[in-house]
Amino acid sequence: YGALNAILNIYLASNVSTARRKHKVSIGHGDSPELLVVSRIHSNNAEFVPLAIVMLLLAELLGGSSAALRTCGGLLLFARIAHMIGMPRKAPNVFRVVGISLTWGLILGLSGWVLYLRTT
Repeated sequence: YGALNAILNIYLASNVSTARRKHKVSIGHGDSPELLVVSRIHSNNAEFVPLAIVMLLLAELLGGSSAALRTCGGLLLFARIAHMIGMPRKAPNVFRVVGISLTWGLILGLSGWVLYLRTT
């Protein structure tokens, strides 16, 4: 799931580059609402996915269940795609809420699981 999320992150980064060329903005977002949104989609992904992947790695290294790891990894990818779909839409919307809530919930849940695995 690290690889799939890495591919998603590069896709999101390419959306930022495309919008930068379209609006002729090299730094920041200028006056472009579109560039601001695609930049925030990418930035949010880049902020949360590495932490989630590290937690998945730690759980795996501590002997976490393969089925649980696959479920969490799949849910993380689903959450990030939902967030990507929801960000350009008027807030609040189900995609954005589900995407970020699931991402945060996974990070918190994985953190608790890692602490549990570490003490057993």
